Amino acid sequence: MKSLKVVFLGTPEFAKTSLEAIHQSHHEVVGVVTVADKASGRGQKVNQSPVKIFAVENNIPVFQPEKLRNPEFLDELRKLDADVFVVVAFRMMPKVLFEMPKMGTFNLHASLLPDYRGAAPINYAVINGEEKTGATTFFINERIDEGNILLQEELVILPDENAGSLHDRLMEMGAKLVVKTLDGLAENAITERPQPHVEHPKNAYKIFKEDTKIDWSKKSKEVHQFILGMSPYPAAFTTLKIGEEEKVLKIFGGIFDVENHDKPAGTLDISKTGFKIYTADGTYSPLELQLEGKKRMNIKDFLNGFRSFEQIKMA
Repeated sequence: MKSLKVVFLGTPEFAKTSLEAIHQSHHEVVGVVTVADKASGRGQKVNQSPVKIFAVENNIPVFQPEKLRNPEFLDELRKLDADVFVVVAFRMMPKVLFEMPKMGTFNLHASLLPDYRGAAPINYAVINGEEKTGATTFFINERIDEGNILLQEELVILPDENAGSLHDRLMEMGAKLVVKTLDGLAENAITERPQPHVEHPKNAYKIFKEDTKIDWSKKSKEVHQFILGMSPYPAAFTTLKIGEEEKVLKIFGGIFDVENHDKPAGTLDISKTGFKIYTADGTYSPLELQLEGKKRMNIKDFLNGFRSFEQIKMA
């Protein structure tokens, strides 16, 4: 089978798994493009992306341009004479970059396109209670996540699965799909096809802090799916008032009940034996949670941390 020369562009763990799969295949990774190293945390420790760490460990040339249109960077990439660029969890690319390789540039996206275009397809698939999702490889063009499809594979979402678990399963599946796509392109065995036209495709916009607040006026099942879809990251939150102090409470998982009640949505019922919040049509009981300033814990340890519950209310 023909071997392709690949330049890989990506940053997080999700991308590193695909890079590793290509590296272990008969295709050759001739260069890696990733974000610049960043200093973070109290000690301002310099952090390298998972993609860079893997590339350095395996002696693959690494490029970390501040600007993707930098002429010197573009010249260096041209010298690599790659057949194809592969993009996984990277940033928007200028046309001068994605049009550079002979075969073009393809992207791995963690949804069944055209649904869930955007930055957070895994989160929104869970939030919306989808029964299946998948991964798509497609040629990049000037419109975000709208290029011609190469290969697509479905994955069933498990009952009560959270975004973290689904992320990990899609990461493994996607890595195999990337190699399968390279094999197909090498043998000229894939026919690219335009994405089907959908009047209102489901969107997966970038999630900001304000988007992660739990709306208790929704139905119990919707609240449950929202929390699963935000777990473990960026994490859904609500706010408790403990005495005079307001504290953010992140909730990572729990159970819900549908039952008739006459309590206003968002009413808190907390005691040594349990913790539930009333929704539009029932209750939600957190099981994994993290109070601001504390570590993540189970509900038993959380409740054991209080002597009295009289002063605890929803903010």
